[in-house]
Amino acid sequence: MKRIVSVSLGSSKRDHRVELEFFGEKVTVERIGTDGDLAKAIRMIKELDGQVDAFGMGGIDLYLFAGKKRYVVRDAAKLARAARKSPIVDGSGLKNTLERRVVQFLDERLNIDLKGKKVLMASGVDRFGMAQAFSLAGADLVFADLIFALGIPVPIKTLSGLERLARTFLPVITRMPFKLLYPTGSKQEHDTPKYAKYYETAEIIAGDFLYLKKYMPPSITGKIIVTNTVTAADLEELKLRGVALLVTSTPEFSGRSFGTNVIEALMVAFSGKKPGDLSENDYLQLLDQLKFEPRVVRLR
Repeated sequence: MKRIVSVSLGSSKRDHRVELEFFGEKVTVERIGTDGDLAKAIRMIKELDGQVDAFGMGGIDLYLFAGKKRYVVRDAAKLARAARKSPIVDGSGLKNTLERRVVQFLDERLNIDLKGKKVLMASGVDRFGMAQAFSLAGADLVFADLIFALGIPVPIKTLSGLERLARTFLPVITRMPFKLLYPTGSKQEHDTPKYAKYYETAEIIAGDFLYLKKYMPPSITGKIIVTNTVTAADLEELKLRGVALLVTSTPEFSGRSFGTNVIEALMVAFSGKKPGDLSENDYLQLLDQLKFEPRVVRLR
């Protein structure tokens, strides 16, 4: 039996464990939150190293992107170095394939015309593949990278503008403590509704769920949410807020959509290759072989 473990800086209240079967082989997939404790996460990875087939790195990105240039997040690199025997991934290798595909899915399978559609993305540097796909589809984009991460109320409206900004800020931002940029631990359990006008004007709200939820207004009636890492409780909350349609880039396992780090770890374990050796075509072929498709939930 294969074993996949996502060690997350997120809240332990969002932990989940499932047993699945792929290619005739059973696999356990487990998400373990460390409540924002980076040292604890490092210890856990060291203790489990060699005992799992692949690690996911949850609640943090190892890489942020500006076009083809990628920047290493210092705190995440500390986690990655803790794994010496088992491969460890943060989901970024998969985001550039899986999350481009989910945008195509909206257009081709759900018949949502994206041309001119107002799209709010919580962070373009976190999901550059998705950002590019929305841009190519002709969506009217607002990237909230400065707003959500740094509290600077300046929307970015073009992909080229996002790249220029990223090249300027990412060398500095990636050296900051990650907890200053993204909700970790107990901060994931508390919302601070802000920036309502950006949510209200958007027709599609896309990106990391915890980032979106952190500032989400009490009512976002009729909106389409494109995200991942959604629990059953999150689903009920979105329903109460009036969301019309939820699309997650990752499939549902026992009531939960895991993060891309978990799915990438799963694919690495079954591919038999090292993470750096997997090409975009490898990921696409594995997605098809595993029959992974976006999850669609109509809430209204």
